[in-house]
Amino acid sequence: MAAAVQELQNFIDGKFEPWSGPWIRSVNPATGVHEINVPDSGSDEVNAAVDAATRALPGWRALSCAQRAEYMTRVADLLDASLQQFAEAESRDQGKPVWLAAKVDIPRAVLNFRHFAAALPHLLGTSKILSESQTVNYTTREAVGVAGLISPWNLPLYLLTFKIAPALMSGCTVVAKPSELTSLTAFMLCQLFVEAGVPAGVLNMVFGSGAAAGSALTQHPDVPLISFTGSTATGATIASITAPLFKKLSLEMGGKNAALVFSDCDLNKTVATLVRSSFINQGQVCLCTSRIYVHSRIYDEFLDKFVAAVKKLKVGSPDDDSSYLGPLNSAQHLAKVRQCVVQAVKDGGRVLCGETRDELQLPPQCANGFFMAPTVITDVPEESQAMKEEIFGPVTCVRPFSTEEEVVRAANGVRYGLCAAVFTQDLGTAHRVAHALQASLQCDRAVSLKDLNEKRGNRALSFAGYMWGILMEVGTVWTNCWLVRDLDLPFGGMKQSGLGREGTHESWDFFTQQKTICLQIS
Repeated sequence: MAAAVQELQNFIDGKFEPWSGPWIRSVNPATGVHEINVPDSGSDEVNAAVDAATRALPGWRALSCAQRAEYMTRVADLLDASLQQFAEAESRDQGKPVWLAAKVDIPRAVLNFRHFAAALPHLLGTSKILSESQTVNYTTREAVGVAGLISPWNLPLYLLTFKIAPALMSGCTVVAKPSELTSLTAFMLCQLFVEAGVPAGVLNMVFGSGAAAGSALTQHPDVPLISFTGSTATGATIASITAPLFKKLSLEMGGKNAALVFSDCDLNKTVATLVRSSFINQGQVCLCTSRIYVHSRIYDEFLDKFVAAVKKLKVGSPDDDSSYLGPLNSAQHLAKVRQCVVQAVKDGGRVLCGETRDELQLPPQCANGFFMAPTVITDVPEESQAMKEEIFGPVTCVRPFSTEEEVVRAANGVRYGLCAAVFTQDLGTAHRVAHALQASLQCDRAVSLKDLNEKRGNRALSFAGYMWGILMEVGTVWTNCWLVRDLDLPFGGMKQSGLGREGTHESWDFFTQQKTICLQIS
């Protein structure tokens, strides 16, 4: 007998609102079975949520940072205590392996609340005494108002809480709209807010589609700022809506991220890192490396090791701890990713493993799930769509290069600029290329004190090399590592990968506005 379908409810003004329809059907990606009904909300529900957030704003904004931090810490404690329950729900709703949600997604959501609760109370204004005018001047920061937060389906709770935590700690109240494809853990989070005693109206959650609920939220005249994570196409639509309304806007969007593998890299460590950076979460991470450029001197050896490692990855049921990859999030997305592979082959690409080559061995309960083998493609022309556009699935393309100038030009030759990864043991190469790549945070892990001493006086960091280097266009450059994150550091993209940054100081700046106060003391 089939299990009953779970029905979610909007969370408005501290209460779960009864909903009789219409519904959006949400299926379990691993089985294809309809398990959850999501309210198909519209402008009426968004209006009610904004009204509740507006009423709650004066009281919430009047609390000290320390008082708001107490509430956020309670939520973090409750979430931490329910980690396994949330991990299983995230897996059921999104498709990622339970072990991954339990190891990465839910702990990061807990950290989001703890980090911003601890960090933001220490961000202070400035003051200055002007003797010539005999005045004392100081600045304060005040919450902007009701924050509209729109989050994606790939890292549902992880990214939703990365917006909620700093918004609330800054004194804003929130109306959030999670993806209609992955709303379950957002609904569960609201239950924790009730248990934590967070005042009514401080957090409001409206479920529904982007076209209805999302559009109503971005257009609402009483929502002065929008923070969005999702596709570049949707981000462009939001920007066109909000610009005439003069809303503050933060956009974290798509990426077509390149890995640059130089001949002097630690090859075994590089392969292991790139297997993870290409296929974790089924490749459904905006930071995944879907383009890998390898120096021609080690190209064949790299391919042999990389393909052998990828073939060992198990695709299977998300509740199996030995599964590295679960299903993609939806049937529609699976079809889109498969079509990208078909087009890459038409353009001259050659599939070395994965789609069209390797059969999946799935348990019976997963026969109707949205699974795909991790796929490696070579010989794809640089102008192919597979090398230019975000695939957002378990697919990566590998190409050789000969010179640093050539590979930097290729890496920069896309409309995106989210991140890049560079693999080399040479300090000069690492810094030159990191500056040259069009992406914004740089993390070096490979340089030891011995390396630094040996490189002193090295002319690799010449003026010409530096001038070439500053032309790179990405927001984050990792060197000999990937997805090493410190929430104090800014995160975001260049070009069509984003607008604005997220992180301790950047989120504080976004969710608050500065006021200068001048007092004459004579």
